[in-house]
Amino acid sequence: MTDFVRAQAGVLKRRLAEPRRFIQVVAGPRQTGKTTLARGVAESFGAPFHYASADEPTLRERGWIAEQWELARAKAREAGSRGVVLVLDEIQKVSGWSETVKRLWDEDARAKRPLKVVVLGSAPLLIQRGLTESLAGRFEVLRLPHWSYSEMREAFGFSFEQYLFYGGYPGAAPLISEPARWARYVVDSLIETTISRDVLLLTRVDKPALLRRLFEVGCRHSGQILSYTKMLGQLQDAGNSTTLAHYLDLLAGAGMLTGLQKFAGRAARSRGSIPKLQVLNTALMTAQSGVTVEEARADREFRGRLVESAVGAHLANAAASGACELYYWRERNREVDFVARAGRRVTAIEVKSGRSTEALPGMEAFAAAFKPARRLLVGGDGIAVEEFLAWPVEHWIAE
Repeated sequence: MTDFVRAQAGVLKRRLAEPRRFIQVVAGPRQTGKTTLARGVAESFGAPFHYASADEPTLRERGWIAEQWELARAKAREAGSRGVVLVLDEIQKVSGWSETVKRLWDEDARAKRPLKVVVLGSAPLLIQRGLTESLAGRFEVLRLPHWSYSEMREAFGFSFEQYLFYGGYPGAAPLISEPARWARYVVDSLIETTISRDVLLLTRVDKPALLRRLFEVGCRHSGQILSYTKMLGQLQDAGNSTTLAHYLDLLAGAGMLTGLQKFAGRAARSRGSIPKLQVLNTALMTAQSGVTVEEARADREFRGRLVESAVGAHLANAAASGACELYYWRERNREVDFVARAGRRVTAIEVKSGRSTEALPGMEAFAAAFKPARRLLVGGDGIAVEEFLAWPVEHWIAE
């Protein structure tokens, strides 16, 4: 368990020790340690717990939640004042889960039952939708993003080059001594499972083949600004930009691929701009590439894309956790790779990765237009990429 995960476990344990107030929600992509964290906290809490997972190839009915809840209530009656911790994993796999949880939670509140509830979900977009629609005022959220360089270094001894290539999947880390096996695991157990179980099974997608191809194109072009028209050309599909934008939102909600919007000073003007494609874990690029670690290191263009994508993923995961909002900026042929906004504070970030780019540096033009509080150069003569990735994003964008 890394320092970050230990800290999140400490937060969860303190919250459970308080008088019964809120449902605790742990959300994040697959393979980020949600189940391990929740079970570890529940086991060490000093009270009985009941764990159940809805992660099945087909959707569960909401009666499943009621069944598990009743089992926890029975344990609570035996436990007396110590209470019971109920942990429901992959909750988004249950149709209408939030309404059922609300009803049962409110029943326990009226009956003053000592039942504490933790729900886990690996489709953050769908989890958030259920929370805001039915459980307003009844929950607190802990977010576990993809593991950072410092976490993979601490837990598995990853070098910087290993992190660039193998990314931040702790479950796949023990397999890196067998690269072909590692790649199969990432593709079959992480990518395919996430798309089939966390996207296609839970959301209406009229063109599933288009969504899969969009993900593949997004991984190949991570770090690039690509118009929807160009995407459709590569995808060889007669779709429309609205469909692609929706599918990008779904992939972002599953913690896989996002489309950063252009910074325009006001968020309303940013929406609808040409997206900058960004993977949320560099393993999603390399596992599908057919490139070895040695080939990736020797190929200046590919390694440059990995460096830019690793920096972007570090920032994008922080944004997904609420630390900031993340954009890019481009005007004519001038570009700033990333723009992070935390409150009113804007930080402009340029990445020197060693690969050739079409756009010219635009830091001076951006500074003249928007007057950022901080300007950062990552790589080259600036902050070493390894150092940038080793610190939380808040370290670089805070006062």
